[in-house]
Amino acid sequence: MPELPEVESARHVIERMALGRRIVDVDDSDTYVCRPHVPGEIRMALMGRRLTAVHRRGKSMWCETSGVGRSRLPGPSLGIHLGMSGRIVFADGHGREVDGGDYWERGRAPGDHRFARFSLTFADGALLVLVDPRRLGRVRLDPPVETLGPDAREMTRAQFRAMMARGTAPVKARLLDQDALAGVGNLIADQALWLAKINPARPVDELSRADVDRLFRAVKGAIESAVGDGGVHTLSVVPSRAPDGVCPRCGAPMKQGTVGGRTTWWCSREQA
Repeated sequence: MPELPEVESARHVIERMALGRRIVDVDDSDTYVCRPHVPGEIRMALMGRRLTAVHRRGKSMWCETSGVGRSRLPGPSLGIHLGMSGRIVFADGHGREVDGGDYWERGRAPGDHRFARFSLTFADGALLVLVDPRRLGRVRLDPPVETLGPDAREMTRAQFRAMMARGTAPVKARLLDQDALAGVGNLIADQALWLAKINPARPVDELSRADVDRLFRAVKGAIESAVGDGGVHTLSVVPSRAPDGVCPRCGAPMKQGTVGGRTTWWCSREQA
């Protein structure tokens, strides 16, 4: 499932390739992905506009749009959520494509738009497409991004400390709470807790300030590593999340359980 690093790669594609191009057609016919909008509603709202900026907070992404013609009044924002398998594909109309988003183990050949769920066509013939095999992405106008917590990549140490100072939830559940901290998914949480040598089921009110600060650095490190190396599948603990897995650091067996409703792996020795 796409986490913050995958969404950031999709955002980067839009920023590099799609901004400033005039929209001349919109395919919003998928009533599930484009809910609650009826077919044609997003098309009518975006025709003649340009994408002017693209933002990300956590796993959520949205684009600002321009006015139509000479109007300086901005248009609606366009929210794009990648779901569990979504990729953003930019095709220049001459066979060249750039994409970003979820990691597909088998890859995607250029021109393979079988799972296109939403698309923008630009005046120069280029396309911006949401390709989503599992059809769990979402496209909507003016998404309520103000309800999200601080972005995990941009948060401050003070914000992180405040988040960890409330309640008695297991620390992994708190990391996964998008209202508290936007962007950390299952794999980043496991990687960060492994780096910090903290048991994922430990209640947050039992963490010392040193534990919290160590976890803050670990979350930041896990995110930057995944962004730099191509996604959460590249994180060092991921290959060890298996029944015969051993800790990459000390060689002890990895343990599995459910924390915060998610399958969780941790080192039986260093995260006991």
